[in-house]
Order: sequence, then structure tokens, then C-alpha cells
Amino acid sequence: MRDRPGSVMLFAAGFGTRMGALTADRPKPLIPVAGTALIDHALGWVTAYDPETIVANLHYLPDQIEAHLEGRGIRFSHEVPDILETGGGLRAALPQLGPEPVFTMNTDAVWRGPNPLSFLAERWNPTEMDALLLCIPGDQALGHSGAGDFRIDKTGRATRGPGHIYSGLQIIRTDGLAAVSDRKFSLNLLWDEMLGRRRLFAASYPGQWCDVGQPESIPLAERLLEGGDV
Repeated sequence: MRDRPGSVMLFAAGFGTRMGALTADRPKPLIPVAGTALIDHALGWVTAYDPETIVANLHYLPDQIEAHLEGRGIRFSHEVPDILETGGGLRAALPQLGPEPVFTMNTDAVWRGPNPLSFLAERWNPTEMDALLLCIPGDQALGHSGAGDFRIDKTGRATRGPGHIYSGLQIIRTDGLAAVSDRKFSLNLLWDEMLGRRRLFAASYPGQWCDVGQPESIPLAERLLEGGDV
């Protein structure tokens, strides 16, 4: 098993309903933030990490995303007729991603700080971890409400509860996907199993992050990218 994950799964299939009219005729990954499509912000970090394989799952208005990414060496996993959620989507893409641990990354956030993929890869230990989640301290997260998703103890193990916010980026072993009988399911099912075996870990990101899940988050993200006060 490689210590450095070589495949990245980009989640780009969703409907983006919280974006309202902005996603009436285009998928959320193509919404511009500071003049650049959201998926390109994510790909900037991904390509700097230089993985062997990048796969994007597609469902809502897939032709637009395929056209936008044409010629960049990205593979596509089409989810038809139904969207498969994070777990089902990852499992459907495994023939292209391969059997080793992979990154999964949401495409609706922007970052300021060290490369988040490299930051996670440096902390990944496959001998004791089944997943390593990148989480954000509450005072470094923008565009997100709520008390947080995970606590992180001194050993780096994660437990559910108020504290850090899950960023949408992780490294995860995919072995457990085969045991899930449902076709559509969330990766939360795997996390719960890993929690029970104390093999779910999390790392705290030292930079800033903005969840661009709704229109009012776009100006926050743009100020973050510009380096201004937010």
C-alpha cells in the first residue's frame, strides 16, 4: 500500500439546490468565484499535488462539466439514472480510481493556506488510519453555520460532536464500500464503522476555508481569495 495516495475523487454530481437561481442552468462546480469556476479552484490544489488519477463524478448537467474540463486528463464517472450520494458515487468510480486509499474532495469550497492535499498526505498513516479527515477550526471557517462536526483528541482520533468543521476533503480506504448493500448511500456509513474501531482520524487545517454552498457565501470567498478581511 502506498503511503502517498495517488488518486483523487472530485464530487461534482450534486444539484446545488441551495444556490437557487444560480444553478438553474449550470452545475454548481461551474459557478464563478473571483472569475474562476469553483471546480477550477479545487483543481488548482489537486494539480499542484500532482496525483496519478483524477476522477469527477457527474449527474446534473454533466455535459457542461465535461466540456469545461476537456483536455485536462480528468476521468468521469457518470451517475445514471440516479445520483448515488458520496458513498455510492465513490464506489461507482473505483474501477477508475483503483483499490488504494484515495482523496475525496468537494468542489464547492475555497482555501487560503498550505495545499490541503499535501497537508493531509504528510499526516496519513495507513497502518493505523482508515480515514483522515481535514477539518477546520470554527474561527477559520467562513460561510458555514453550526457548532461543528468532529472533535479531535491528542492522538488525532476523531469523534462526532461540536468542534471542528469537516472541510469536504479526506483520505479514505475504500475496502468497506463493498459491504454496503444499498446502491445510494453516504460515506457517513463508513465513518461510523471506523469510529467504532477507533480508526477515524482528523487533522486541523492551519489556514482558512470558505464553504461556497449558497449565494451569500460568494463575496466571502472572494474576499478570502483576495487576502482581505472577512
